[in-house]
Order: sequence, then structure tokens, then C-alpha cells
Amino acid sequence: MQAVASFKRWLFRLYGPEAAPIVLNQRRVYVLPTRAGLVYAAALGLMLIGAINYNLSLGYALIFLLTGLGLVALLHTFRNLVQMEISPGRVESVFAGDMAHFDLQLLNRRKQGRFAISFKLEGGRAVSTDLSADATTTIGLPLPTRRRGWLHPGRVTLETRYPLCLVRAWSYVEPDMRCLVYPRPEASAPPLPLSATGESGGARSGKGTEDFSGLRTHQPADSPRHVAWKAVAREQPLLTKQFTGASAVQVWLDWNELPPDLDIEARLSRLTRWLIDAHAQGLAYGLSLPGRKVPLGQGARQFQDCLEALALHGG
Repeated sequence: MQAVASFKRWLFRLYGPEAAPIVLNQRRVYVLPTRAGLVYAAALGLMLIGAINYNLSLGYALIFLLTGLGLVALLHTFRNLVQMEISPGRVESVFAGDMAHFDLQLLNRRKQGRFAISFKLEGGRAVSTDLSADATTTIGLPLPTRRRGWLHPGRVTLETRYPLCLVRAWSYVEPDMRCLVYPRPEASAPPLPLSATGESGGARSGKGTEDFSGLRTHQPADSPRHVAWKAVAREQPLLTKQFTGASAVQVWLDWNELPPDLDIEARLSRLTRWLIDAHAQGLAYGLSLPGRKVPLGQGARQFQDCLEALALHGG
């Protein structure tokens, strides 16, 4: 079994994540006839036998013409992939259960376009695209997520049957990319335990809910109640209202304060929900996990640090 795996790694160049850019040279593109191609070859063979039996000169000419057509199709299918350059693109973090999208940047240095090229991750949906001559294109490959932590997409299968579907050319690449998957927020979590784990501070700085203090750029986790809808109506960018008040609440999201009957993933799911709620309400919050503690803070950087700590807990 180990010998078979080693042979596959050697044959298909499966050496793990590759440095960018990945260039598909001639040795990396494989070509085989499709089922339609095999039927096409069988039909030519039968036609050749008939032409030999009846000594049909026009039959020979037609067979040679169709054979040449098949060989030209094979060449075009091969050239549709060879010398294409692939680089990893941007990958957005997602919550467990959502669809992750891995962007790939495709560079075509040829003076001719490339057509009907399919890209597919194992376990994902195939995405087809065309590449214009001497141009760069970006595509996103979807992959479902099932658990939190780092998600490595593995190898990408490229395939094309252009132009006549008589031949299949394919190759494998494995760009060096990954996606951080956050725990799935609990759907029906209890409200934030302010009375149990929060404390009221006397500072008037920070985000409260009493006096309007200004506008800032909208963030996906912001509450819709704080969106400046009047500004939106005036066709301005999406903005969020900020408030100040005397009751800037500080919330500690503490692992040890959760019910003891919750398992690890249920605890992380509840803490994720509370984290999203605290950030949306503009509270100052901190996170306490076994082996890691994120100090009190606010803002997008604090939100990302806490989500990352939850996603990588125990990893």
C-alpha cells in the first residue's frame, strides 16, 4: 500500500503545498481519450475495415481526414492547460457549517484564450471558467466546512475537454493556502450574563448606549439598530452610529463560568454567540479559555483575536 502511495506521489507530483506561482509544464498535464473519444476511434477502425474490404479511395480520404481531426483536437486540448500559471488568492474566514471559498489567480501568458477549464477541490463543487488571452482571472472554489480550526483545501484538480470532448486533459496542483473556521454560534444561547460576569465601569470613554458620539465605518457584526439609515438614504456609504455613556459595561466571557454539563464544542459555540452579541452591542469584553486569555478590549481587532482563540482552542 505504501508503495502504491509513493508511486502516485511520483506520477502525479503530489509533494504537498507548492510555492506560488505554480506553472503547468508539459510533464504535469495528462491526456487520455474520453468515452466519446473511444467511440470515435472505434468508428474510425470500423470505417477503415470497410474501406479496405471494398477498396474505397474516398473512404480512405475520409478516415485520414477524421483521424487528423482527432489528433488536432488532442493537441488543442493539451495546449488548453499547459503553461498556465496558478497562484493562491484571498481566503475569508467562516463559521463551521458555512461554505469556505478559496480564491485562485489564473494567469494566461499566451496570445490565445483558454476555454472551458474546470477546477475542483475534493469534496467541493466544480467551477468552470474561460481565460482571455494574456490576462489574469480570479475564481473562487467552494468547499463545505464541518469543524472549527484550520481548513487546508488539499489539491485542486484542473480538467478540460475543449474543443471536441474527444480527449480529457487534467492536472493536479496544491496551492499553499488555508482557511480559519470559527466555531458555529449557538442558535438559542442564553442572553449575555452581564449580572454574573460583567461589571459596570465608571469611565465615560468607550461605547455605551446613551449619547450619540459620531459615525464610523460599518462592520458585518454591527447591530442593524445602530446603522445610520438616513445616511444610507442619501446614498452615502454604510455607517454605524457610536454612543457614549456612563455605563460602559465590561463583559468577561469565561470558560469556567459555563454549565459543567456542556462539552467542549458546546462551550465554544455558546462563547462564540456571546462574543458576537457583545461586539454588536459595543461592549468592552475579554475572553478566558483554559491556557489562553484575551484581555479586555473593543473593536475589530479584539473581535478577530477572540474568534481566532475560540477556533484554535485545543489545537
